[in-house]
Amino acid sequence: MAAFLYRMGRLAFRRRWTVALVWAAVLAAVGLAGMTAPEAEEEPFSMPGIESQEAFDLMEERFPGAAADGATARVVFVSPNGEKVTATENKKAVEAAIAELGDGTQVASTVDPYESGAVSEDGSTAYTTVTYEVDASGLTDASRSHLDESLEHARDSGLTVEAGGDAMEDTGGPSGAAEAIGISVAAVVLLITFGSLAAAGLPLLTALIGVGISLFAITALAGPLGLTDTTSTLAIMLGLAVGIDYALFIVSRYREERAKGRTPQEAVALATGTAGSAVVFAGLTVVIALAGLSVVGIPMLTEMGLGAAGAVVVGVLIALTLVPAVLGFWPNAVLTRKDRKARRAGGTPRETRKVNGGTRWASFVLRRPLPVLLAAVAGLGALALPMTDLQLGMPGDEAKSTETTQRRAYDALAEGFGPGFNGPLTVVVDAKDADDPKAAAETVSERIGGTEGVVSVSPAQFNESGDTAVFSVVPTTAPTDQETKDLVNTVRGDRPGIESEAGATFEVTGTTAMNIDISEKVQSALVPYLLVVVGLAVILLLVVFRSILVPLKAAAGFLLSVLASLGAVVVVFQQGHGADLLGVETTGPIMSLMPIFLVGIVFGLAMDYEVFLVSRMREAYVHGERPAQAVTSGFQHSARVVVAAALIMIAVFSGFIGESDAMIKMIGFGLASAVLLDAFVVRMAIVPAVLALLGERAWWLPKWLDRILPRVDVEGEALTRPTEPEAEPAEKDLARA
Repeated sequence: MAAFLYRMGRLAFRRRWTVALVWAAVLAAVGLAGMTAPEAEEEPFSMPGIESQEAFDLMEERFPGAAADGATARVVFVSPNGEKVTATENKKAVEAAIAELGDGTQVASTVDPYESGAVSEDGSTAYTTVTYEVDASGLTDASRSHLDESLEHARDSGLTVEAGGDAMEDTGGPSGAAEAIGISVAAVVLLITFGSLAAAGLPLLTALIGVGISLFAITALAGPLGLTDTTSTLAIMLGLAVGIDYALFIVSRYREERAKGRTPQEAVALATGTAGSAVVFAGLTVVIALAGLSVVGIPMLTEMGLGAAGAVVVGVLIALTLVPAVLGFWPNAVLTRKDRKARRAGGTPRETRKVNGGTRWASFVLRRPLPVLLAAVAGLGALALPMTDLQLGMPGDEAKSTETTQRRAYDALAEGFGPGFNGPLTVVVDAKDADDPKAAAETVSERIGGTEGVVSVSPAQFNESGDTAVFSVVPTTAPTDQETKDLVNTVRGDRPGIESEAGATFEVTGTTAMNIDISEKVQSALVPYLLVVVGLAVILLLVVFRSILVPLKAAAGFLLSVLASLGAVVVVFQQGHGADLLGVETTGPIMSLMPIFLVGIVFGLAMDYEVFLVSRMREAYVHGERPAQAVTSGFQHSARVVVAAALIMIAVFSGFIGESDAMIKMIGFGLASAVLLDAFVVRMAIVPAVLALLGERAWWLPKWLDRILPRVDVEGEALTRPTEPEAEPAEKDLARA
């Protein structure tokens, strides 16, 4: 591996114009394809294999044109100063608002609250549901503007008017603020790390080129493959992050080799052969983690994982080819100012510092490995404890800021009609084989209506064929309460008896039931996902490090950091400690997909740090250093760069904490916390402590396994040369450039 990449880096340096033109052509080609590709049709969210989705599919089949997944806006009217919404003037204002709402071009129907009984018992509140012919992503700007204008006109009458539902959601693409923050902080970190504008700018430039290629490719393939906007979001985030990191490691190793007196061409080749090998295997671990999202069985996650994996592959290829080529154009530009001045003056190369912050920290850990290990594990364990109280769900309007109309509508409905009114269950009765479909639907309705925890059941609505009925069930508790989940399970548990009595089958769906089903599916898929991803990564690291204990230690450390970060998320977003500092106004269940996101994304990034840090230790050990010396050497050469890479990751993810959406805050906080804990506690403390305690045993591998495993030479052992580096004539010419 190292020898092959050495030749690749040398070739890229020598044929830099060809390499640069090839990548420029690739960017132009995919850019043209992306810009000219027809706009992809937004496909509705689906979750195969759960009852809620099956019920939705049945509704679409039996109620053609009814748009079971059509967008809805629930508009709430609250009378002022203790008046009744049934008062003459207020009633006229409500009816006028409903009429105006119904005039929208994409509106399928509106409901008169006075005819449907959608008025609270105290007469203070009424609501109407506006149903659209398309889902939320299909709403035009004109439809959204009409909805907003209708609400404003209704407020002019003196009524308090708020609206919730998916029709009110902003489906626009990402603003780019988080990415801009991440790039800005990354530039500062790179500048401090390298002390050179060129060295700081090169990783940013190549990373942006890689992200551009990936984004245009996803856009071009969105139509044929049915990809959604969410696919590009994760690809941009990770493509930018790993693109910077991988180029950072190549440039750092190049500068190190130049400081030893290597010529630019030789330094590029050695950097690509050694650091490039680590880049390849680090990229493979990320790809495994992202592609493994397919195991969960959620189409959206599969698309996001594969799209992001493709972006990572592009980042690896650019780091191995374009970065060496750019270094060929400006070989001295990435060096420090002192080095550039010394070379212009014909001075000797500066030797690499033997003592730095990395070596001092490694020496500290090596002197007291057991206390450091116990303190780190105890700290992560304490942070992970709240994870035992983890409650998964899909936070809705109740998690939004009180400054939003969606949250105010939610609160008004809860106050006027009860907390369960914000999360009604939808029951679909399939009476196709029943002798009397209406009687069967009535039996199902009565039995469910008599279940403890049910406030009311709406009249059943039949399709044109009269063989399928739909009715709503209002629970006594809020959508995210455990009691609501228990009610859904109770109704489904009583199904055999109810269906036997009614002579018809039924299924429970609706947003609340869908969220419950998604949470359960994610929980059941988490363990298989972990087994697949961690298992494959352990095998890969076994090949890289030729050790049994090092990969196992890496996996155990990752699990500790993920559990601790999930515990931190629970403390803030579920228990509410410190929530005010992040602008979180309401606590509740943790987003169902959060554990999968953390495991998938953070695992790949954590293995990046593991490969880059430990590969330098392995390289030193293979080249004759004792285990303790190898740990110190690894920290001397890699600690500063790993810290810089982690700070860049944390900056990118922390940018999302400033978003107004609670779920985006949660994702940003969780990912930033996980990277912080993994990079600075696991990789910087637990890794050297464990290796110090293990000593020679850390690199033990049974002889029979050593014979079976392929040799990839990540350490660059084959690149060791006995000759002293000599300056080539070409270097003098390049130095003058």
